[in-house]
Amino acid sequence: MSLSFPTLSIPSWDSSTSRPIPQCSSSLNVSAGSLQVVTKNSGGGAGLCRRFCGLKLWVIKRFNLWKKNREFGPLKEFMTIKYQSLPDDSAEETKRLSKSEESSLHELQADPFTNVVPSRSHSLNHATEGGRGPSLCIAVIGATGELARAKIFPALFALYYSGFLPEDVVIFGYSRKDLTDEDLRSIIASTLTCRIDHQQNCGDKMEAFLSKTYYLNGGYDNCVGMSNLNARMEQIEGGSKANRIFYLSVPQEALLDVASCLADNAQTCKGWNRIIIEKPFGFDALSSQQFTKSLLSKFEEKQLYRIDHLLGRNLIENLTVLRFSNLVFEPLWSRTYIRNIQIILSEDLHSQTRRYFDGYGIIRDIVHSHILQTIALLAMEPPISLDGEDIRNEKVKVLRSIRRLDPSDVILGQYKSTSGDKVNLNNLTPTFFAAALYIDNARWDGVPFLIKTGLGLIKHRVEIRINFHNVPGNLYRERLGHNIDLATNELILSDAPDEAILVKINNKIPGLGLQLDASELNLLYKDKYSAEVPDSYEHLLLDVIDGDNHLFMRSDELAAAWNILTPILQEIDKNNATPELYEVGGRGPVGPYYLYAKHGVRWIDD
Repeated sequence: MSLSFPTLSIPSWDSSTSRPIPQCSSSLNVSAGSLQVVTKNSGGGAGLCRRFCGLKLWVIKRFNLWKKNREFGPLKEFMTIKYQSLPDDSAEETKRLSKSEESSLHELQADPFTNVVPSRSHSLNHATEGGRGPSLCIAVIGATGELARAKIFPALFALYYSGFLPEDVVIFGYSRKDLTDEDLRSIIASTLTCRIDHQQNCGDKMEAFLSKTYYLNGGYDNCVGMSNLNARMEQIEGGSKANRIFYLSVPQEALLDVASCLADNAQTCKGWNRIIIEKPFGFDALSSQQFTKSLLSKFEEKQLYRIDHLLGRNLIENLTVLRFSNLVFEPLWSRTYIRNIQIILSEDLHSQTRRYFDGYGIIRDIVHSHILQTIALLAMEPPISLDGEDIRNEKVKVLRSIRRLDPSDVILGQYKSTSGDKVNLNNLTPTFFAAALYIDNARWDGVPFLIKTGLGLIKHRVEIRINFHNVPGNLYRERLGHNIDLATNELILSDAPDEAILVKINNKIPGLGLQLDASELNLLYKDKYSAEVPDSYEHLLLDVIDGDNHLFMRSDELAAAWNILTPILQEIDKNNATPELYEVGGRGPVGPYYLYAKHGVRWIDD
């Protein structure tokens, strides 16, 4: 008995060509393009024919799917590539693609007749091989400024060294100075260092990082400069799909013009574009509203990342983890158990001072963004997920619930200038701010949030102190007496001088008799963890690359924050609020002592 089968044509990568497959045999080998198809013995002529006809349709379908997705490389590699390597503008789309490819992979492996093996192999992290352009371009606008040299480029190098940037990343420095690529690399190289726990091949990594850095003189016409930047980027990208990040490290007065020209001339159509904007975000509610309106006329909200480096501290990153992953804290997180919350940020004169005195002062620089964002993260309701927009939705509810500041609940201060100061203090520029805030919602009604932040104080200190109510009907009240330390429990989240989490509890002193003592359960990070803590700019730049925006202020958060601060800013503008002078290196003004007492809170000395 003899059988004959028609010739089967299977399309290769080029749909215009096909290759014939000879008649059936006990084993069938098909080579087409870069795939190999191997079938098992069917166990009989008729069965083989039926199976082979079904196989013909199935293989054609699989080839079409592979052709559509071949540019992404092997499926297993595709699953491991970070989201930013893909051209999609959202994590949701990326996840959809990943699930689709994973489903296809399982389907290919599960078929009883075939085993499909991709013959070519490359990773998108090395996409420049074979003529493909970079998957990510980062442009630092204002590349020769102090912030770029001291913080941005070192943070980008740290991410590159640690493997958080794609290997094919390209970085552009843009400013008005007449420099070459080598000039910029020389400037950057002087600021790059490897952390203590990152020393292996440090020199090689630096050399590789600098080789990916280019410079462009933008001139004094921002639109022409941005067009030239776009042309340079397209030249290096080579027509490949690539995402772009633009870090606008420019003076506030130049920001709108730079952003507008960027939007019109330098955005890519072959991937996502993300724009990082430095604080302050306006001078008051009106200027901020106009500034936001101008930005949103050029960009979508999801493209904008308003960065505050203080929000990249590990203390802030840990707030949601501490609250929502520990059962011991969340049930206590309300007015029922918490008496007051104190947020302290004091800086000594080793800190950079210029930003305080360029007409903005400490309210616009620190309070508007860092302090109010910290309160929002502390006080918000549990979000429905860890998605950035879900967290932002909860934060803005808190900000809208905070009462507008009453000038009687605010203390302003200014340190006494010395002959060594490089800036002239306006007589109303505050360098110290203390206030009592209240959140009018069911969870926090009546709980004072006490703020204290200032420059030129006795030491650098960043803390959040959560004081709990006294124990009702305390059996040991006679032993406690008037000792306030023993009367209450306290949770302390410290970021400086040492990062730590402390819980103050009452404890019996060992020995005869009954004597109580306030002890601390102490998690000191430097004793527990050996890894060096990354700089806050590293945290935030990685969040931008990953599309995680929960630590960046949205437009509605911006407006809500200005609404809280507007009354006191108006008083300052009307010369109705005079800062109290205090000595440099001291404890600050005396006014906060009385303010805290007014709200039933004990002042915490430095």
